[in-house]
Amino acid sequence: MKAVLFQYPEKAAFGRVIPKSRIYEHSRPGNALRNQFVKQIDKIIWQYKLAPETINIPARSGVIEIQIFRVELKTAEMDGNVLRCIDKAIPHPVFYELVYDGRIKMTAAYKRPSDAGGSKWIAESYFELPWVAENVKRPELPVALNMAGLYEQMLGACLPWPKRKGENLKSHVERLVHIQRKEIEADKLKARLRKERQFNRKVEINAELRARQTEIDKLSA
Repeated sequence: MKAVLFQYPEKAAFGRVIPKSRIYEHSRPGNALRNQFVKQIDKIIWQYKLAPETINIPARSGVIEIQIFRVELKTAEMDGNVLRCIDKAIPHPVFYELVYDGRIKMTAAYKRPSDAGGSKWIAESYFELPWVAENVKRPELPVALNMAGLYEQMLGACLPWPKRKGENLKSHVERLVHIQRKEIEADKLKARLRKERQFNRKVEINAELRARQTEIDKLSA
């Protein structure tokens, strides 16, 4: 997968450190999740704010702003629940640039307003790009007519398979989440197959594995 990290306009630079305590105030994580914050995150920087006044394109379809957070890590691994906790505190789409040991990668969830209304946003499954050198050359932001279109293109750069013809962003993400689940099932079957000693059970597990792979192939075609 191609690693994409965008070059953001200087006018959109925000550059504010977000104290972990501010995230805790809005998301109210339990003690175990707070411990993960402390163990995994060194610093969260609100690096850029993409908005009509900073990039000169209008808001549309609920997307008023897009936030870019730089997260400086203490470890190469980051618990997805930590990202979800941050997203819960921010009522806008957020793209995370995770930084560790001279490397960087982008990750983001498909984020949408809650069906219940109000200011609450829901973060679905997370998608991430590979680690690359922090000084990698970055392309300019995609050209878009409005903030919703920009968000769709930016998130699309994080997704492992392209949209099908006529597929909207929500349906696209739902299909990819379905693929992720089938891949997890396939991995579990592979683990069972490695441990199984009985020939008949191996045949049965192999058949299940082939069925999962067929489903994955259809969903990703």
